[in-house]
Amino acid sequence: MKERPILFSAPMVRALRAGTKTQTRRVVKDRHIDAAPPACFFQWLRERCPYGQTGDRLWVRETWQHSNFPLGPYDESCTVFYRADYMDDPHGPDGEKSPEGRYRNWEPSIHMFRSASRILLEVTAVRVERLQDISAADAVAEGIARDGDGYERFHVDPDAPVGQSFTRNPVLAYRGLWESINGVGAWDKNPWVWVIEFKRVEGGAS
Repeated sequence: MKERPILFSAPMVRALRAGTKTQTRRVVKDRHIDAAPPACFFQWLRERCPYGQTGDRLWVRETWQHSNFPLGPYDESCTVFYRADYMDDPHGPDGEKSPEGRYRNWEPSIHMFRSASRILLEVTAVRVERLQDISAADAVAEGIARDGDGYERFHVDPDAPVGQSFTRNPVLAYRGLWESINGVGAWDKNPWVWVIEFKRVEGGAS
């Protein structure tokens, strides 16, 4: 069993903690993949997934800060703060809506230390497919946000207020999520993606 880091945005961290996200898709970066390879190539590619294989573990990196900041470096005795926990703050997660303006100084997720991570995932399956081949059930497993007024409605725009800009098509909602992360038009490129399925296990900070 190997452990590897993996980055998630604050909304996806919230979905992980709520148990609504059990899959993630990441673009395959292999120059041979678009040559319509035979099935054996997909097996070869799957075995080289940079996020591991079944049974391996992924520790989540997220936007964070520590109690020694700004007077000293992080150490394992620090209290750790996570941006995902401030998404519902009326002043905004960065304090941008407060009278003082931006007053929270976050560390990017890429700089998170293993000991500061609070979420540990175990890989349960890995496969390769085209992005647009995602099923409705898999779109839901990606942790797309549900509309507050109905279980079967999902946000097309992840930043839209509850009750606005929603759809009953989870794939369309996932398209909105994908483009919010990868840019407008990223869905239409229909890249090959790693599909990593996982479950939460003990071993994070909390």
